Amino acid sequence: MIKTKITELFEIEHPIVQGGMHYVGFAEMAAAVSNAGGLGIITGLTQPSPKDLANEIGRCHEMTDKPFGVNLTFLPGFANPDYPGYIKSIVDGGVKIVETAGRSPEKFMPLLKEAGIKVIHKCTSVRHSLKAEKIGCDAASVDGFECGGHPGEDDIPNMILLPRAAEELSIPFIASGGMGNGQQLVAAMAMGAEGINMGTRFIATKEAPVHENVKQALVNASELDTELIMRPLRNTERVLKNEAVNRILEKEKTLGDNVQIQDIFGEVAGVYPKIMQEGTMDAGAWSCGMVAGLIHDIPTCKELIDRIIQEAEDIINRQTALIKTA
Repeated sequence: MIKTKITELFEIEHPIVQGGMHYVGFAEMAAAVSNAGGLGIITGLTQPSPKDLANEIGRCHEMTDKPFGVNLTFLPGFANPDYPGYIKSIVDGGVKIVETAGRSPEKFMPLLKEAGIKVIHKCTSVRHSLKAEKIGCDAASVDGFECGGHPGEDDIPNMILLPRAAEELSIPFIASGGMGNGQQLVAAMAMGAEGINMGTRFIATKEAPVHENVKQALVNASELDTELIMRPLRNTERVLKNEAVNRILEKEKTLGDNVQIQDIFGEVAGVYPKIMQEGTMDAGAWSCGMVAGLIHDIPTCKELIDRIIQEAEDIINRQTALIKTA
């Protein structure tokens, strides 16, 4: 059994967190991870309203008596969700852990902390991690360039980003981006992390509430099968290659710095239900990490987590045996 500051902070058995994922992080996903000893996360903004989120939290409580959290992503610009309403649903639902992402949660920290909620903020740089620490976040999820979704604009992989975070941070942090096995858990801990966050890897599990086509696409993919889109918009996203992504890349190549979000709207807006629920794999761009190259099966969440922990313990024991005493 591996105990760290993160297992203590969140009162979980294993230092493995399931990150928030659009149209994946439903109650079924979160409960399965939590029941397996990790920390499951409901994706707040996948729910259309605070009332819907309250219902989803209630469903999750019916499926598990273990701790679980809710992800709140603070979106830029035109999107303006009812964040105070979502936070009220979280508080009223008795959830004590919130994963924040996107823009800084500083504006909403008083609401969260007054309710005794532990906040872990997803950060793609050391400077953002330090800001999270400064505004009172309890932990950081440090997200390397390998991640699915938005890796930021610095392009720093975890082999550099994690030890840099360890040099600077006082709060505990977990490693996010490209995580999927016990080797990576041990490596992340060696670089200062207190655990790992997995997104893409949890999509390819039996309990993940997505179409079988999505899971099989991950099993079939290699580490070479992701692309970075929206770089000219400085809203870079790592996605799995498909026909829609090819169209986006062609438009970005043709339009260059003049490309606007409206030019690719059809490939990125409202596509997740078609992909995740209907299995229409070329309907649009969807987030996928480079860890796809390490996904070779579709286990249960318990089988996956148990395997990762066993691999990690075996590695630690082997390495410990190499240490010679004088």
